[in-house]
Amino acid sequence: MLPEHAGPGSQLADALMVPGAGRLPATWSDLYKVATEHLGGDRRVARWLVEDASGGEWPSVLEDAVTTRAGELFLSMLERRLAGEPVQYVLGHWAFRHLDLMVDRRVLIPRPETEVVVEVALAELRRSVARAPIVVDLGTGSGAIALSVATEAPSSLVWGTDGSTAALAVASANLAGTGARTAGRVRFVHGHWWSALPGDLRGQVDLVVTNPPYVSEAELVQLASEVRDWEPWAALVPGPSGLEAITEIVQGAPSWLCPEGVLVCELAPHQARDTAALALASGFGVAEVRQDLAGRDRALVARLRAP
Repeated sequence: MLPEHAGPGSQLADALMVPGAGRLPATWSDLYKVATEHLGGDRRVARWLVEDASGGEWPSVLEDAVTTRAGELFLSMLERRLAGEPVQYVLGHWAFRHLDLMVDRRVLIPRPETEVVVEVALAELRRSVARAPIVVDLGTGSGAIALSVATEAPSSLVWGTDGSTAALAVASANLAGTGARTAGRVRFVHGHWWSALPGDLRGQVDLVVTNPPYVSEAELVQLASEVRDWEPWAALVPGPSGLEAITEIVQGAPSWLCPEGVLVCELAPHQARDTAALALASGFGVAEVRQDLAGRDRALVARLRAP
């Protein structure tokens, strides 16, 4: 629901009018200034809204005249942001590594922590001797991990799974956006974790990389409202402890991985020790934890040992 000041014909709409002009500001510079004011001085978001609504290049677009249609689009986007909607959903797309991905409320917003997880996974692929390594992204969501691996490891064959058909629709749209870079090498399938994969992949997977839900039910209420109130809960919370999905993935991985195969799994820092111990107990020969850019434990790297 929009706040009272942000509805059509509201004080916000009035504020977007040039004094004496009786219409939307004449230039994008005017809109940028108004947005910055209403956003509490957040020039970065104001710029993003201007760039998206205008379709122009910054800063040359600033002196361009604002068409009625573009101005209405801008006003709608600003209203949504002021209502608390994450800017990524307002824009409808977001950068992730080398990709510009479509995102909306059907999927989690791609985050820098997951970019680090992809970097860890790519480093493991570089260690692989497979000419066309088979990679599985469990819980693909927007397809951010699967498509990043496919574009940055161009010999890889990538499977992405998700239990949400709505999320897979977003992933498929993003796959189409990558065009020839991933042609014939990425397949998205519906299902619950390992059960989504065809049986003939069992024992053939070189790398599994995943960002599963790992927030506990108790932790959900502590999340920022932009996360708690807008992003899909099923992609955040797997159950009471927060470890339910990680446990299922780690325990199931050895039967799907080839000899010397690797699992890379995103996790919360406080889950690192228990998850590494779980990996060793599940049959992995090595279990390490890598840190994110902030120095926090973020990714389990578990390797099988050749028999």
